[in-house]
Amino acid sequence: MLIEIGHVEAIFRYPVKSMRGEPLDAATLGWHGLEGDRRLAFRRIDDRSGFPWLTASKLPELLLYSPERREDGADGDLPTHIRTPDGKELPVFDPDLAAEVGRRYGAPVQMMQLRHGIFDDASISVIASDTVHEIAQLAGRLPDVRRFRPNIVVRLLRPGPFQEDEWLGGVLSFGEGHEAPAIAVTMRDVRCSMVNLDPDSASSAPEVLKAAVRANQNNAGIYGVVTRTGCLAVGQTVLLREMKGTNFL
Repeated sequence: MLIEIGHVEAIFRYPVKSMRGEPLDAATLGWHGLEGDRRLAFRRIDDRSGFPWLTASKLPELLLYSPERREDGADGDLPTHIRTPDGKELPVFDPDLAAEVGRRYGAPVQMMQLRHGIFDDASISVIASDTVHEIAQLAGRLPDVRRFRPNIVVRLLRPGPFQEDEWLGGVLSFGEGHEAPAIAVTMRDVRCSMVNLDPDSASSAPEVLKAAVRANQNNAGIYGVVTRTGCLAVGQTVLLREMKGTNFL
């Protein structure tokens, strides 16, 4: 059964993992998530684990770095420069940029580009604005969807937080018709300390994660995998196709 559940309220892309995101009016949804999303990341050179990428959970100041694109050097959806917290603009692969980030982190890092992106659990994330507002209210904070770093924000037709849990096992499509981009909802988004970090100051507010734990066992939003590529746009209708035999929780 196909159900209309809301519309696309916002779209975000994060060109460099854990750096400041960029709001978009439209974006191309490819087989590996939004084109240009998390295609760059700093690798911790001395780290030998299976996840060597530097994230804001280890260096909160990463949130204060802003990827930028200069038209004369732009290549597709990738940034050409990074604006540092003190206002300097450095090319993405400038050794001086890596040296500065490494100094803040306390160990050497190297900027890397991966064609298919660098993701924690899945290539696309979705959250409902009602969920963001509920957690913020419980935490005594102003709602700020940027704390949750989603790709897609949905404004629901039926008010109420944590409806994303009901989408598990289903397929979300964005827009009308057989060509509409779509994702299969594969798992809940289990939150970490990233939600505590203020996107504008990188200061930590532990009550935000505590509110998510208290309200919905630390789940807020969902992850999905792309089942149909296409153009995403703010304002598109969001439809849920429930799959036969799915047990919604």
